Amino acid sequence: MAARVAAGAGGDDGSPLLDDLMPWSVRPLRAGRAWVTAPDAASLRARWDLLAGTEGAEQEELFGATRSRSPHTPAAALPGRRTATRAFAREPGPYPEPVRILHGPFDEQWMIPDHRLLDAARPELWRVADAHQLFAVEHGYVSQDTGPALSATALLPDGHSPAGRPGRIRPLYRRPGGLEPNLTPGLAALLEARYGAPVTAECVLAWTLAAAGPSPAGPLVPLPSGAALWAEGVELGRELLRLQLRGARDGVRPRLPGGRRPYVRAAIPAVPDGLAYDAGDETLSVGDGRVSPVPAEAWDFRVSGVRVLDLWFERRATRPAAGLAMLGPRGWPQERTSELLELITLLALLGAARPRQEALRQRLLGSDALTRGGLRAAGVLPVPAASRRPASVLGHREEGPEGQFALL
Repeated sequence: MAARVAAGAGGDDGSPLLDDLMPWSVRPLRAGRAWVTAPDAASLRARWDLLAGTEGAEQEELFGATRSRSPHTPAAALPGRRTATRAFAREPGPYPEPVRILHGPFDEQWMIPDHRLLDAARPELWRVADAHQLFAVEHGYVSQDTGPALSATALLPDGHSPAGRPGRIRPLYRRPGGLEPNLTPGLAALLEARYGAPVTAECVLAWTLAAAGPSPAGPLVPLPSGAALWAEGVELGRELLRLQLRGARDGVRPRLPGGRRPYVRAAIPAVPDGLAYDAGDETLSVGDGRVSPVPAEAWDFRVSGVRVLDLWFERRATRPAAGLAMLGPRGWPQERTSELLELITLLALLGAARPRQEALRQRLLGSDALTRGGLRAAGVLPVPAASRRPASVLGHREEGPEGQFALL
């Protein structure tokens, strides 16, 4: 069944949701305490050492106890991690090496991978996070927002949303090693028959990055009838995916075309007091520091209605006056400037691709497309219940709370 692509969703006449195509999803992580993540790894070690050196009421106050976690709560080790499982107050154990995560859209940070410190760590995500895995991360829906509906990453994402209700996290593969694509059964075969070319999970992810639009129910993913439009969208989506992975697959970091690259023209002070942008000379002011050229596409890039550069800066310039989260680097580290320049480049390139995405969506509007009803008629929908549940992936025992073993 084909129909004209509609702007909205609803019923069998609308475009499929991403939930129809990549059915297994996980809710965002909920740390429960801000101090377990940080832009730099050294801060996390300082916080751990301070907490481990205290006891009693002082330790509880620093820990930030919730109903889910306190210093007296044992917890199973996260999959793939060898950490202490007894209550922190009894046995902190050795410091776990932090892991790189994506803390909300386009913000790479560090996290202490200790299950005792995290209210809802989503172990099913950690279980499938490896060098082969990619994650589609839905952004919070905000009415009238024109930003992207989702992004992709090779890092473990926490799914944090700067505004709106957080979306879901969708692993591309249901098992470690890039095995068992997280696609609705029968979808790839149906699309291969329509487009006359192999359709992989990465093809579907690429198309989604290029063509998906936001909706209150989650990203809408129109599927074209024609092979040419599909191929064009997949090619554009692969470019967007390569940018967002930041060299995680090919080792090539994003670069602006024509040899342009942002430089620090005036040193960023130890405590910059805010961001400002001059579109005339493409200069970003970081306190008294100056960075240019910064394309307008980078400055204007928003997710869920929030400017990404503002959010990135606020998380690094604002620090609590008390508690473990106040422990951080003195001044403005050089590594932070390098990360800012990389982020500017990424956002500029993603912003520059927006007209091509909009042109693709305009061509989709009013064109013949595969609807939810078409997927239902082809036997692809409804999604089998088992496809919405995590796969059983254990080939070994995992340590549970208090050193016990659990078979999951």
